[in-house]
Amino acid sequence: MNAATPPLPRCAILDDFQGVALGSADWSPLDGRVEVRALREHIDPLADPDALVAAVEDCEILVVMRERTPLDAALLARLPRLRLIVTSGMRNASIDLTAARARGITVCGTASASEPPTELTWALILGLARQVHTESAAMRAGGPWQSTVGLDLAGRTLGLVGLGRIGGRVARIGLAFGMDVVAWSPHLDDERAAAHGVRRAASLTELLGAADIASLHLVLSDRTRGLIGEPELRAMRPDAYLVNTSRAGLVDRAALLRALREGWIAGAGLDVYETEPLPADDPVRGLPNVLALPHLGYVTRGNYGRYFGQAVADIEAWLAGKPVRELG
Repeated sequence: MNAATPPLPRCAILDDFQGVALGSADWSPLDGRVEVRALREHIDPLADPDALVAAVEDCEILVVMRERTPLDAALLARLPRLRLIVTSGMRNASIDLTAARARGITVCGTASASEPPTELTWALILGLARQVHTESAAMRAGGPWQSTVGLDLAGRTLGLVGLGRIGGRVARIGLAFGMDVVAWSPHLDDERAAAHGVRRAASLTELLGAADIASLHLVLSDRTRGLIGEPELRAMRPDAYLVNTSRAGLVDRAALLRALREGWIAGAGLDVYETEPLPADDPVRGLPNVLALPHLGYVTRGNYGRYFGQAVADIEAWLAGKPVRELG
């Protein structure tokens, strides 16, 4: 008499908002080896941990998108079947790696290209400079023809808070536009700034006071959380713009809302938020001087192919007992 065939391990792909995860890569290597399902609706474990547990408690594998779904020690303890977490990117501060390791859960990552967020940063900069959101809305609504006057980028100052992989690329494009590019970060020195063809600001306040457009490109950490607060925003000129495609936590939200409402700065281009998806009644949605996007910095066909293709490879390697791209 044949023994019963053991059930296949189950894998849930979280936050597949567009319904494209399974079509962005070849998942066939897992056929007959893993049951894969994609969840399109976001379940916030901070607001409703019971709902997330109910949705994935039968899974040995989770594929998570960026830092959208925090997996802390308490939540991991409620998922006793979980054995593998795959995150897009090679860094995810919302996963408790120590707790995962203690529970025997392997955490792996994927590569992530710097070109998509660089390009989106420039979409926001150009959109703000030429008031694309205002003019496009007027065109759709039958409003006034030419109601704004755009900002020339050539000769203006681009201030970069962070000059790493993405910040360096943003700098090169700024130079191509004929901008004066100045950068600052806690560990930036003159030599590295010069290697990128930019000037180093002596302080964050100096950079913000000089910038026509200030763009943030730092990793979120205990040292950088809330780095841009009321003093920093007040250091900016009332005709300057702030762009954030990095992490929402770099900026004090309450201070930013005041700055935008009271005219400390001219406006902001935002792609990241403390709560995602952004609630429908969030005040950011209604501010006329904000060009807001729904965290699209990494959302391109190429990046999704990379994320999900390597997620498949991570799962295959784990099944073979030889995990790759482990975090922590």
